Amino acid sequence: MDRPVSGTGAEEERIVLGLLNSLDDGAQSQRRIAADLGIALGLVNAYLKRCIKKGLVKVQSAPARRYAYYLTPQGFAEKSRLTVQYLSDSFSFFRMAKGDCARVFEHAKAQGFDKLVLAGKSDLAEVAILCAVEAGITIVAVVDPRLDLLRFVGVDVCKAFDEVRAPFDAVVVTDVADAMSSFETASAVCGVERVLVPALLGLKKQGRPA
Repeated sequence: MDRPVSGTGAEEERIVLGLLNSLDDGAQSQRRIAADLGIALGLVNAYLKRCIKKGLVKVQSAPARRYAYYLTPQGFAEKSRLTVQYLSDSFSFFRMAKGDCARVFEHAKAQGFDKLVLAGKSDLAEVAILCAVEAGITIVAVVDPRLDLLRFVGVDVCKAFDEVRAPFDAVVVTDVADAMSSFETASAVCGVERVLVPALLGLKKQGRPA
């Protein structure tokens, strides 16, 4: 039976985010994870079981009666969501988002990309739209299949890339809820080399942060 996990929702999300970050950074020992997070070993075990049950983490047997833990695609998506949610709840979000967008746009310009589509409506997308003017970048549209809006911060909204009327050079992932899914969809449409990802979304496994 799983050990009960108690605490506030915010504290639980902080621990889950820390656990997912630790595993993504290569931590395999529960003692190492406990040390990283500054929590009891038993609590790490309880949260790890919860993450495995939710499909965020995959466990495999390893030699010497040990176990190897890996983030699943759902785990990467949850890590990205919790990261941005954590940042959104702090005063540092706008500063970090603005810095990330500036770096993404600088990289885009260096590649000759100056007409971009944003994949996903979010606070990050709003920051990107505001920063684009200063960077000399044109945001052609926001693509988000979940929206019924026609405009977002003065930019056209489409449910799919094939609905975007104006030509564009590349896509910037701004989907906070499911960054990996948007990354994969955009890559299938225009090729991975034309998909840019702000670093705060944490998709380093895909090698796309700018």
